[in-house]
Amino acid sequence: MAMTPKMIIFNVVIAVIMVSTGSINTLAAKWADLSRGRGTNPTAEHFFDHPYLQAASMFFGEMLCFAAFKIWYFYRRIRKQDMQVFGSQKFNPLLWAIPAMCDLLGTSTMYVGLTWTFAASFQMLRGSVIIFTGLLSVAFLGSKLLLRHWIGMLFVIAGLVVVGVGDFILSDHESASGAYTPSLILSGDLLIIIAQTITAIQMIVEEKIIKKYQVPPLQAVGWEGIFGFSLLAVLLVPMYYIPWHLPASEDFWQETTRFEDSIDAFHQIGYSWQIALANSGLIVSIAFFNFSGLTVTKTMDATTRMVLDSVRTIFIWAFSLAIGWQTFEPLQPVGYIILFVGTCIYYNLIIMPTYRWLAKKLCYYRDSGHEKTPLLINEPVSDRDM
Repeated sequence: MAMTPKMIIFNVVIAVIMVSTGSINTLAAKWADLSRGRGTNPTAEHFFDHPYLQAASMFFGEMLCFAAFKIWYFYRRIRKQDMQVFGSQKFNPLLWAIPAMCDLLGTSTMYVGLTWTFAASFQMLRGSVIIFTGLLSVAFLGSKLLLRHWIGMLFVIAGLVVVGVGDFILSDHESASGAYTPSLILSGDLLIIIAQTITAIQMIVEEKIIKKYQVPPLQAVGWEGIFGFSLLAVLLVPMYYIPWHLPASEDFWQETTRFEDSIDAFHQIGYSWQIALANSGLIVSIAFFNFSGLTVTKTMDATTRMVLDSVRTIFIWAFSLAIGWQTFEPLQPVGYIILFVGTCIYYNLIIMPTYRWLAKKLCYYRDSGHEKTPLLINEPVSDRDM
C-alpha cells in the first residue's frame, strides 16, 4: 500500500518522538545517578545509587499508558466512533507477562551497568542486541542468516571492542576524581551487553504478539508496565532486607548493607529537586518512548526501530560532553561509527542498496549476438546472493 502524505508525516513525528524521548530517558537516569541527596542510610548526602527503584519508576511510567489507553478507548466508544483501531481485543493479557519479565530483568541489569559507566557508552553498547537477536532468530524462529547478517554482526563486535577500549582509556582520566574506576566501568559495560540477550528475547516476543493480535501499542506498553511494576514492587520488599550490596560509589555503599534501600531512595527524592526532576523525567519519557517504539514496530518494522534507537546515541554523547559528564575520547565516536555501520549492514541498508545503485550506474555490458545488453540491469539482484 502506497504511503499517503499524512502517513509519512505521522511516521516522521513518531520517529522524532522516539529519538527525543529515548535520549531524555537515558540522560534523566544518568542525571539521577550523578545527583546527591540526603537519605536515611547513611545520614550524609550521597549519590542516588538505586537502579532497581529506577526500573520500578520506568514500569510505573509504562503503566500510565494503560490509563491513557482506557480513556481513549471509552472516549471513542461513548462518541460511537470507529473502534476498529483497537483491533479485536481478543487476546490473553497474560501474554504480556513474558516480555514484561524480560523487560524487568534487562532494564534492571542495564540500570546497574549505567551507574558504573558513561551514558554515551551505555547507549552505544545497547547496539549489541543485534548479535543476540540474530542468533536467537536462528535458534528459535528457524531464520537463516545471510552473508550481510554475519558481516554486520562482525562490525558490531568490532565496534563493541573499540568502545570498551575507549572506556578503559577514559577511566584512567576519570578515576583520579574517584567517580569511576577501570574495573567498575568495564563491569558496567559487560552488564549492559549481557542485558541485551534478554532485550533480544523481549523484542522478538513483542513483535509476534503485536502483529498476530493487532494490539494497539499504547495498550501493549500499559500491560507490560502493569506486570513489571507489580512484580518489582513486591521484590523491592525482600531487596530491602537482603544483607548484600553491589559495589558503587564509596561514599554510600561502604556504610550500608542493603541490596536496594527504597526508603533511602524516597528520602533522597524528597530532599533533592534534581533527583525528583530526573526521576519524573524518567517516568514520563519512558512512557512516550515505549509507545512510540511499538508504534514504529507496528506501522513500519522492527528494523526501523533499531536504526532509530542507534541514532539517539549521537545526542546522548554530545550532551554528555557538553555538560562535562565525561571527557572526549576519540575511540568512542569511532566505535559508534563502526556500530552504526554494522547495524546498517545487518538490516540491508548499505551493502545491497549500494550494490544495486552501482550496478545501474556502471552498466557493465556483455555480448549477446550482434548487440550488447546491460549486465545486472535486467537481472535483479536477490538478497540470496548476499
